[in-house]
Parts: sequence; C-alpha cells; structure tokens
Amino acid sequence: MTTQMLKTPDVDLAYDVHGPLPTADGRPPLVMIGQPMDASGFGTLASLFPDRTVVTYDPRGLGRSTRKDDRFDHAPTIQAADVHAVIEALGAGPVEMFASSGGAVTALALVAAYPDDVTILVAHEPPLIPVLPDAQAAERARAEVRDAYEDKGWGAGMAAFITMTSWRGEFTDDYFAQPVPDPAAFGMPTEDDGSREDPLLSDRSWAVSSYRPDVDALAAAPTRIVIAVGEESLDTFTGRTAVAAATLFGQQPTVFPSHHGGFIGGEFGYAGQPEAFARKLREVLDAAG
Repeated sequence: MTTQMLKTPDVDLAYDVHGPLPTADGRPPLVMIGQPMDASGFGTLASLFPDRTVVTYDPRGLGRSTRKDDRFDHAPTIQAADVHAVIEALGAGPVEMFASSGGAVTALALVAAYPDDVTILVAHEPPLIPVLPDAQAAERARAEVRDAYEDKGWGAGMAAFITMTSWRGEFTDDYFAQPVPDPAAFGMPTEDDGSREDPLLSDRSWAVSSYRPDVDALAAAPTRIVIAVGEESLDTFTGRTAVAAATLFGQQPTVFPSHHGGFIGGEFGYAGQPEAFARKLREVLDAAG
C-alpha cells in the first residue's frame, strides 16, 4: 500500500492505493468510499480483494484529510468534487466504486456531476431522507439525535442515534413516545466531555442525509448503478432509504449479507460478515465487467 496526499487550495486529501497502477489485471481500480467513516474502515474489505488495485480515501476534514476552507459542514457535492480530483490523480481512467452510507450519497452526487468517472457504482445503504414516505418524521428523528448530543454530549447522542437507526419501520408516534434512551444501556459513557464536533451526531452532515439525487442526470450517465441493502437492515432507516432509492431508479435493491456495516471486520467493534460481503460484492462487480 502507498499513501498519497493530493493538495488543493481547499483541502489536503489523503488516499491509499492498495496494489499497482496501472492495474495488474487490466481492470479499473476499485475505489471504496464512506462518510463519515474514513479509509480505516475499509481495511478488512480491501484485504479481501488481493487481486484488485483498491483505492481508499479520507473525506475532507476527516482522518488525515485536512480542510483549508474554514468550513465544518459535509456536503455531498463538495465531496464529489474531491473524489473526482482523486480519480483524476490516479490517471487510470474510469473506476469501479463501492460506496457505503454517506459515501454512497457522495457517489451519487459524483456520478451526476462527473458521469464518466465511474463504470459501476455499488451504493450501499445511502441515508437519503427525502426519498422516504415518512421524510418529515425522519427529519424530526434526526433532529432529536442532534438535540441529545447538543444537550448532553457524545454518549447521549450516540444512544439516540442507535435508537433511531435500529427502529423498524416508519417513524410513528410510538417511536417519538419512547423514553429518552439511557447511554449506559448501550454501553456508552454518561459523562459529557464538552466536544460537539462529531460529524455523525451534530448537524454538520445534514446536507448528506438531506441530499436529493438527480434522477435524470443519473439515468443519463453511462454508469451502472446498483443500490445495495443489508439483509439485516431491510426495514431499518438506512435499509428503507436504500429500498426507496432503488425504486427511484426502477430497480430492486441488491441484498448483501449482514447489516449497515456488513463489510467491516474488527475495526470498530461492529463487525459484520466481511468475507461473505466481499464475495457478494465481487459477484456484482464481475457481472458488470
């Protein structure tokens, strides 16, 4: 693996290249992106593609990528331009892409703006609130996570986030009638360290979950778009957004093993089924190759 730093006036973008360029197999590089997760979350999945050149990166302001634009928000269109710059820096032509969570939102913005960058996009559980039938209630649930974080700190915010993302079905009155979740019940700290910069729990990433895909631009792009959903996620928040997004594109979502973090090994204590996940991903990519 080699690590590169792409310096622009707004940001220094760190990206890792696992394997040779030009690629040994003649196939495009396989780019893996997330949000707010950085490259460290793809270590296990990348290792399961030893025959491919895999590229991972840290989104601006996260991990090793340092912002110089005096901003703190995370916007899909800005991050799409960053990924485009990384793809150009690779000098290998169009890439294949696996994108998860907020990274899948960035990837949809990338394909809409730069349709020749990606040959196939596997967009895994993009958290797109506007595509939901209960979008207004989902926005309220998201705001409650932010409020818990602002009021009581990281543990309270994370407990509220877990409650939101594990809820089955639409956000009904029963959801909002629940008692305020106790961080200790989730193994989270109850003390407040005073920080309020978390991109997942604050409103800094609301532009990601509020993003509305440009369906016409995506339909016109030559990219094959595959919307993926975890078999354990189907009726949770990100599973429902994936199913709704697939409907926008006139397709059924492609079911992958495990949950929202199904490709993760032991990196964050939220392990999925990375070997089975990698086999499914390889199957989908090879079918388009």
